[in-house]
Amino acid sequence: MAAAPAPPQAPPKPTWDPRKAEPVFPWLRPTIRIRLTLLYGGMFLIAGILLLSIIYLLAAQALNVGSDLPFKIAEGKVTSNVCDLPSSATPEVFNDAMNACVNEQRRHALDDLLSRSLLALLGLAIIAFAFGYAMAGRVLSPLGRITRTARAVAGSDLSRRIELDGPDDELKELADTFDEMLERLQRAFTAQQRFVGNASHELRTPLAINRTLLEVHLSDPGAPVELQQLGKTLLATNERSEQLVEGLLLLARSDNQIVERKPVDLAEVAEQAVDQVHAEAQAKGVLIRGEQKPAVVQGNGVLLERIALNLVQNAVRYNIPEGGWVEVTTDVQHGQAVLVVANTGPVVPAYEIDNLFEPFRRLRTERTGSDKGVGLGLSIVRSVARAHGGHISAQPREGGGLVMRFALPI
Repeated sequence: MAAAPAPPQAPPKPTWDPRKAEPVFPWLRPTIRIRLTLLYGGMFLIAGILLLSIIYLLAAQALNVGSDLPFKIAEGKVTSNVCDLPSSATPEVFNDAMNACVNEQRRHALDDLLSRSLLALLGLAIIAFAFGYAMAGRVLSPLGRITRTARAVAGSDLSRRIELDGPDDELKELADTFDEMLERLQRAFTAQQRFVGNASHELRTPLAINRTLLEVHLSDPGAPVELQQLGKTLLATNERSEQLVEGLLLLARSDNQIVERKPVDLAEVAEQAVDQVHAEAQAKGVLIRGEQKPAVVQGNGVLLERIALNLVQNAVRYNIPEGGWVEVTTDVQHGQAVLVVANTGPVVPAYEIDNLFEPFRRLRTERTGSDKGVGLGLSIVRSVARAHGGHISAQPREGGGLVMRFALPI
């Protein structure tokens, strides 16, 4: 018997967002283009009216509109205080002299009008540029607010919002979109932090239980030799898994910017790292040397200590069998605190340098399986360096080995 067809489902109801609703009269929307058009058009109109008024007044003043002529007829003779007119001459000569006088006065008036118009134009240009600069700053001030919020977010302050008020124009639409993006980023980072915390607990607990059981088993003197050896092998594997989990969790946590910073001396961090690796270096026959000069920076002391420890550990573990050395120095150079770790070791091709900073990558693409580590040391170093706003670089040494340079702004 055929099954009855499923009842038709009602179409999903569209969700209405008032911010995305179309305006009733789109052409009345006060867009930035319309506002700038009205602003600069109005400024040009006002400037033109002022310029025409000034030119008219200057022309009227220069031509002496309404004043007496520069010559007059007195007792049958034409005299002038401005022009040199002949006292007695034929009509033709007298008319030529009068025309020359009038033309000279017109040239003086035009020259005076030109010079004063240029001065007025210069003054109006200065006023127009100053007024336009002030108005443009007022119109574009929301962009400055968006920029400041973006810079604050770049410092891992995802709780900041623009919350721009004003007309529903392109800038407000951009600010609202940016706020929505920040909201999603904050939820994503919060979920990531929650996942890291839960993973830290869920992964560490079984490993700690396994380590305790193995240690209890190894403490039994009556256990067979084969089980003792198996227990030691499992304990070493469990310890390696714990290191891997700690490294992954630290790598996940250090990908974010460091918000809380305190003064940390790289010299003390480097000395403490050297002390922790000193026993391992003696067992491998590696000499640790170098001068640690004070270099105080703002950062997280635990993470900076992890940088120094990872660099020194790698320098000791990836060294030559006999006569090897590691040089650890700290100094202040060009406004930056610098930690340099150089060591002897195998020859490192230049094209392999970038691969060393990738997780689980080692020299010559060797992956996990070595007893020298879990392959996360330099990845953690680079992640922590970026979180502090610093830079880590590596260069091959002549004869073998590396020179690791960690620089952090003071």
